[in-house]
Amino acid sequence: MRNADLVARDLNAVWHPCTQMKDHESLPLIPIKRGEGVWLEDFDGNRYIDAVSSWWVNLFGHANPRINGAIQEQIGQLEHVILAGFSHEPVVRLSERLIEVTPEGLSRCFYADNGSSAIEAALKMSYHYWKNHGQPAKKNFVNLSNSYHGETLGALALGDVGLYKDTYQPLLMEVLTAPSPDAYLKEPGETDEDFALRQFEAMEQLLAERHEEICAVVVEPLVQCAGGMRMHHPVYHTRLREACDRYNVHLIADEIAVGFGRTGTLFACEQSGITPDFLCLSKGLTAGYLPLSVVLTTDDVYNAFYDDYETMRAFLHSHSYTGNPIGCAVALATLDIFRDNQVIESNRRLAACMADSVAHLADHPNVGDVRQRGMILAVEMVKDKASKTPFPWQERRGIRLYRHALTRQALLRPLGNVLYMMPPYVITEEQIRHLAQVATEGIDIAVKD
Repeated sequence: MRNADLVARDLNAVWHPCTQMKDHESLPLIPIKRGEGVWLEDFDGNRYIDAVSSWWVNLFGHANPRINGAIQEQIGQLEHVILAGFSHEPVVRLSERLIEVTPEGLSRCFYADNGSSAIEAALKMSYHYWKNHGQPAKKNFVNLSNSYHGETLGALALGDVGLYKDTYQPLLMEVLTAPSPDAYLKEPGETDEDFALRQFEAMEQLLAERHEEICAVVVEPLVQCAGGMRMHHPVYHTRLREACDRYNVHLIADEIAVGFGRTGTLFACEQSGITPDFLCLSKGLTAGYLPLSVVLTTDDVYNAFYDDYETMRAFLHSHSYTGNPIGCAVALATLDIFRDNQVIESNRRLAACMADSVAHLADHPNVGDVRQRGMILAVEMVKDKASKTPFPWQERRGIRLYRHALTRQALLRPLGNVLYMMPPYVITEEQIRHLAQVATEGIDIAVKD
């Protein structure tokens, strides 16, 4: 089979996500035959470094032997069982391990099958908690401007990226929005920390005025990924945790994209020294292998639902594949790799290489910002450097870079005008420097009139 054969069949049958399908009249669709490590290979033998970890999920490379072995062992024992009234060893072991490695105080694990579903469960838990405590008026949620939390209707309502949300606005619940601490927006001479503290003043005021109607604040700690890889100082979440405690409001941390080592620590909340009331995890939980998500919460939340059935206080929420044993086995293998291979320490070396490899782009006339948090690096292309005036989105400059990268053995898929790298942790320094060279070439191509 050749690329063209599968592409023709695909375009007659498949509707791809986050895609204007008409683009594929001119934009090449790349059918992948196999993967190994950081490499993806198509049916014509072309190879591409997966610099975006296949939508931020892959941690330890494609076809990882250790994870493959965990799947093979588990699938011979139990592929799936209902988790209502039944249990199995992988879900118990995984829950124990997650409680051990996540911030102190998180003690209960509720499973779903993707990131949006985890957000939905956390929203319902928070509202239901307050209802069970006799405070049904607490039914509103607070988000940050430029945030993204998924694309099911509840999760979408919590987002603030118009590209995804505007069309469906009539279907969505109303939320309260506080300004983001996004350091890209700071004044000249202002530090990231000072700007985060200044932006927090609006959140403080919102909670002070409306806490009696607010269930929870929902945030992406440190990096607003789908919002253009915009980054902020951890002090914001330290202050937010204090304020949520003061005003009796839950804090939901969406670490679906930033968890499992992406920001330089195993979980981003560690850098703020906080424990959220709900921690939502997915993506890296299974190192890019299988759909699985989890909401970790506290005994306080759990106990609010623990009662006789007749009181109707139970959390009657479910997914057919909740706690799937194969997914749990993969997640356990993922945690074993973190434990045994000193991954966080290795990532610090790789992150330093990433920073060094693109340092020259800070002086590029069409680069408004080069920013990094751990293994997430972003370069923002702008029309005017001094004013940070963006290129009009209709010009789709990022696609020019994407096309070029494909010719140079690289999968770099910009978010609008923002080039980013979020590679698997098995990438080498040589491969990082190759990606930086390709990115530099691609930016020069993308910004030409």
